[in-house]
Amino acid sequence: MPVARYQKISIGFAGGQVLPARVATGDLESLRGALGSATGWHELACEDGTVRLDLAQVAYVRVDSDEPRVGFGA
Repeated sequence: MPVARYQKISIGFAGGQVLPARVATGDLESLRGALGSATGWHELACEDGTVRLDLAQVAYVRVDSDEPRVGFGA
């Protein structure tokens, strides 16, 4: 059975709040697809639990790069 690969994301909301999360690649793709409709609710499985999102309130989803960094300000 393959091990799930998790990615760090930040979900920004219309009111300015930001929700950091670690999600499996498949769940991130599911969220991206759901944002296309931008209405209703979406259940997002995260590494440490499940979050229900009001898609109308999501302003952005930022996906952190997995690239290794060396030094300061790279």
